Amino acid sequence: MRVNRILLSAALVVVALVIQVSVLARLHLPGAVPDLMLLTVLGLAMVYGHVGGALVGFGAGLLADLAPPADHAAGRYALVLCVVGYFAGLIKPENGRLKSATGPMLVVVAAAVGSTLLYAGVGALVGDTAARHVGMTSLLITAALYDLLLAPFVVPGVMALARRADHDPLTEANSGSKAGDISAGWISSGTGMRIGGQRGGLGGLKAKARTRTVRVGRIKGVKRL
Repeated sequence: MRVNRILLSAALVVVALVIQVSVLARLHLPGAVPDLMLLTVLGLAMVYGHVGGALVGFGAGLLADLAPPADHAAGRYALVLCVVGYFAGLIKPENGRLKSATGPMLVVVAAAVGSTLLYAGVGALVGDTAARHVGMTSLLITAALYDLLLAPFVVPGVMALARRADHDPLTEANSGSKAGDISAGWISSGTGMRIGGQRGGLGGLKAKARTRTVRVGRIKGVKRL
């Protein structure tokens, strides 16, 4: 990975971990805990691809395994986020732009459910049966619900920062757009993003029409002379 990718990923993962441990874990919500680390890995993976997503997921998971108050075997969450980051990176769009929010929303739900099942499965292999006492069905439903509600405020911003750090031409062209507009477009199935693109396209057409008018006026002026 590039140096700027490593620095940005490390900074985002550390911030996500601090918020996860100090804020979200203390909300005492019923069922699961909103997984900000998972959403951060998803956002980076959908920009960096499957290889970068797997590397970021492994590093983020290992940091979460070692950070207090972790009460599970080291490497357990690293394996989960590595797998999630790899598969999330497979849906990276070739042009760097998501046409609809439906795909990312489905990825968030699938990642929340898949990570919970994989985490419980790995725990069962090492003798951790805590998930059985809590209730797997409740964990799956609440994990998917919490992550889906939190995703519009996290994933678009993480993806925008990742593209900007990579000097993505798409992001540079739309640097005037605000993060709130991105989140609103992500929530409304990408409608706001497409409208922004259409506005830019109409502006380009108007500029071309003006240029043609000026050229025609110059040609007519030459002919009159």
